[in-house]
Amino acid sequence: MRLAVTGREGQVAASLVEAARGRDDVEVIAVGRPALDLARPDTVFAALEAARPDIVVSAAAYTAVDQAEDDKDLAFAVNATGAGKVAQAAARLGVPVIHLSTDYVFDGAKDGAYVETDPTAPLGIYGASKLAGEEAVAAANPRHLILRTAWVYSPFGRNFVKTMLRLAAERDEISVVADQWGNPTSALDIADAILHAAARLVGDGNFAAFGVYHLAGEGDTNWSGFARHILDTSRAFGGPHASVRDIATADYPTKARRPQNSRLLSAKFAGAFGWQTPGWRESAEKVVRRLGGGETKQALSA
Repeated sequence: MRLAVTGREGQVAASLVEAARGRDDVEVIAVGRPALDLARPDTVFAALEAARPDIVVSAAAYTAVDQAEDDKDLAFAVNATGAGKVAQAAARLGVPVIHLSTDYVFDGAKDGAYVETDPTAPLGIYGASKLAGEEAVAAANPRHLILRTAWVYSPFGRNFVKTMLRLAAERDEISVVADQWGNPTSALDIADAILHAAARLVGDGNFAAFGVYHLAGEGDTNWSGFARHILDTSRAFGGPHASVRDIATADYPTKARRPQNSRLLSAKFAGAFGWQTPGWRESAEKVVRRLGGGETKQALSA
């Protein structure tokens, strides 16, 4: 099975490449700029055609949430138009597409966890552009899986876990928002789930359950609780540690509004593919352990 994943530097793309390493049954080709540039739609088809995929994973995105408020055109060019072109290219190649989306398509006003049929209502440009991307993907390729995820971290790229470990090495106390709730999700787990789903799509010509799915870590917490778990785990492994001070969203103003509730229920994915997301605490410990070791200490500054 040969997967082409858009983006080379993203957390999911890097996790997919790592997950396929050493396996004889899976090959992952990361396709990114300049060969494939979502802001230049004319590059998309040729780059994916050259990869000769059995399935396309649409993971590249414009993810600068605050900057998107001032850069609407580029955010929509990449996350909406570009995503649609990737799905269209997959359709022309006769293969399914798995597209990554986000909890930011919701406004966070719901009391419980969001399910796939809940109404969408993005609060900012980033969420709106990703929602438009979902619609473009669905319109361009009927054989699509749209996977909404949240609070993604990994040993790769820039993310909350690496930020907490870096700050803990510099200071004794870190102020972290305590009134936003969600499911921390390891990109390593997302990659595992994608490979599991992709094998099903490629191997089952009668698969018909295409559509939107939620894929997030099992269990929920707030950002400060996530931070405490990261730092307590780091201390247990001999890494940096700092105390965490709870603050409100209002105490940490940002240009873009964040959903206060980003909880996503992943039961639909588990039912369709027989794959259950691991508990977020266990997955976070694995990543912190890796980042605390010599192999990736330099990555904390990335």
